[in-house]
Amino acid sequence: MKIEYIYYDQLDSHYSDKPNDSTLWTLEHFVEEVEQVRKALNLTKDNFYLLGHSWGGILAAEYALKYQDNLKGLIISNMMMSAPAYGKYANEVLDPKLKPEVLKEIKELEAKHDYANPRYSELLMTNYYTEHILRIPLEKWPEPATRMFTHLNSKIYIYMQGHSEFGMTDKATLKNWDITGQLKNIKTPTLVIGATYDTMDPKHMEWVVNEVQNGLFLLCPNGSHCALYDDPKTYFTGLIKFIKDVNEGNFEKK
Repeated sequence: MKIEYIYYDQLDSHYSDKPNDSTLWTLEHFVEEVEQVRKALNLTKDNFYLLGHSWGGILAAEYALKYQDNLKGLIISNMMMSAPAYGKYANEVLDPKLKPEVLKEIKELEAKHDYANPRYSELLMTNYYTEHILRIPLEKWPEPATRMFTHLNSKIYIYMQGHSEFGMTDKATLKNWDITGQLKNIKTPTLVIGATYDTMDPKHMEWVVNEVQNGLFLLCPNGSHCALYDDPKTYFTGLIKFIKDVNEGNFEKK
């Protein structure tokens, strides 16, 4: 079985055009971008699988709600289907796992909105990211992961996610995003990937499987938010099996 992987830069990101127009930074616009890419590449329901990781999981789910008839399969990777639930999990479950003095300093910086302070990034990188984003020592992070930070458009990130890593905050446009009540409308075969140490609640990810009409859950027991790097064997074995099973008509909801 041959799988062709297509990875594109969204508007205002890396190789794509950069109009820097915040009126274009909407879910509706980004969904239409996916549809434009699909049409340009002549992808159809016979061969088009959409994989969305993190923010891409939001985008993939929203695309499926509008254009699922164009999909052969949907993969929601490491993203809860409710921004408020994501924030609740971060504050009630992940926050307490930090050392009290570290959490105190992070919250003090956030209270001052001092997000540009190098100390804020340092605290997150050494105490939070290496536990819940990518469980690999920083000096050994793979090049694609470091490239992500190098080419990240922080303006879009802050506009849609907010400054904090503990949920969507401030005036972030995705702060109240929640499609948990619409998941039942997704009939496309769907693989939902979660991870034990993720910033996203793995129990929520498993719950999503029971909400969509044809869902399968994959847990990466050693993985975090970027489970494709810190639990790649589980991640890619499950992903490839899902695609193969759907292709061969052997997919079964579980």
